[in-house]
Amino acid sequence: MEQNILKDLRPARVWHWFGEIMQIPRPSKHEERISAFLVEWGRSHGLETMSDSLGNVLIRKPATAGYEQSPMVCLQAHMDMVCEKNGDKQFDFMTDAIQSVLDGEWLTADGTTLGADDGIGVATILAILEDKTLEHPALEALITVDEETGLTGAAGLDPDWLKSDILLNFDDEDEGEYCIGCAGGIDTTVEMDYNLEPAPEGHTAFCLKVYGLKGGHSGDDINRGRGCAIKLMNRILWTGTYNHGLRLATIDGGNLRNAIAREAEAVVLVPTSQAEAFKTLAANMGKAMQFEFRSTEPDLKVDLTPVAAPTQVVDRASQERLVNVLYACAHGVLAMSREIENFVETSTNLASVKMKEGVIHIATSQRSSVESAKQAAAQKIEATFRLAGARVSHSDGYPGWTPNPQSRVLQVGVEVYRSMYGREPIVRAIHAGLECGLIGEKYPRMDMISYGPTLRGVHSPDERIEIKTVEMFWNQTVEILRRLK
Repeated sequence: MEQNILKDLRPARVWHWFGEIMQIPRPSKHEERISAFLVEWGRSHGLETMSDSLGNVLIRKPATAGYEQSPMVCLQAHMDMVCEKNGDKQFDFMTDAIQSVLDGEWLTADGTTLGADDGIGVATILAILEDKTLEHPALEALITVDEETGLTGAAGLDPDWLKSDILLNFDDEDEGEYCIGCAGGIDTTVEMDYNLEPAPEGHTAFCLKVYGLKGGHSGDDINRGRGCAIKLMNRILWTGTYNHGLRLATIDGGNLRNAIAREAEAVVLVPTSQAEAFKTLAANMGKAMQFEFRSTEPDLKVDLTPVAAPTQVVDRASQERLVNVLYACAHGVLAMSREIENFVETSTNLASVKMKEGVIHIATSQRSSVESAKQAAAQKIEATFRLAGARVSHSDGYPGWTPNPQSRVLQVGVEVYRSMYGREPIVRAIHAGLECGLIGEKYPRMDMISYGPTLRGVHSPDERIEIKTVEMFWNQTVEILRRLK
């Protein structure tokens, strides 16, 4: 059911379909309902529609009169969304509908990610496919699964499935720009064994929390000077371990490998004789961190709250290995481009740390626009954790997308933007990952660009979309299709 808050927004059909999409749970790797919805939608509109074994959906629409000989165009977006919520928000991404909130010129959600990344791209595709007044070449709409946690939908595409010569990817987050290249990425995951032992007597228990950080996209936001909650909390854990006899009972920080950790907490014990000194330490370190991040994390908070004493703690040797390796683990920008000003070349993200049944699980991800540097960054993280005796594994990763400044569709897009808005669009590559790299690897003939309306705070509960840019994006796309004759 369309949310009432969207009814007065324009373009009406784009926002209508976005409202419908928000009603359908679609976490990465759990896209069955949205995939089925899209298949039913395509068939109910009389369009050739199919899905593959992964759940990717392909819908074809014939060319309009006069465009029968024009190159086919693929409109591409992903159906899954990042599922992040504030710690105090009661919400189940597997069952609950996203609730939108108007915030001035922006649309956001109530304590959760909004899913405009990339629900607005999907909604735009549906609005184009159903509109019988538009002029365009033959269209293919490719809507993929699992972009956010590994790009496995794009990676698993049959190389004979698509027929298009041109691809418009709707997954960029800055109105007024065209993306023509992106970084490749790889995930590095870690397992560290630990034992539990009886909690020592004569100790006082606390819950240590670091929260209020902005988080954000581990590619787009990695150079914005934001704090990693895991790294910040571990500074206190490390100092407490070696100065105040701290013992660790539990630790939990971050969530998704492609999001900067916004929150982290740990239950700890310190000798009762050291309790006041540790409280002073936590308060002073919290103030120091707030000063360090005063311009980029104005809402950073560090809390230390007394709690009931746990019955078990992590063995001392495992605890020391953990706090040392978390301190040593790199996080953030590793190298800036030597060719492109202010462009991140290589980075790494310490994304999450979780405890489960004798194993500490740590997730990280590395990105680079240079393949060898991507591999070196992953090996750097591997080496760090191997020194701590951990087991380390890497994902298959995904390739970058090499820019083509001579792209025909780019030239059309630039001309359209210039004529519609009277200014030059920005043409750039991005540090985030896009499916264009994988699609281009399978379909090297394709001419591709990526663009979209303005989104901010993606991969966090601060995700929001600038409403006026959606109409700009729509008008721009309609005109690009008209000119691709």
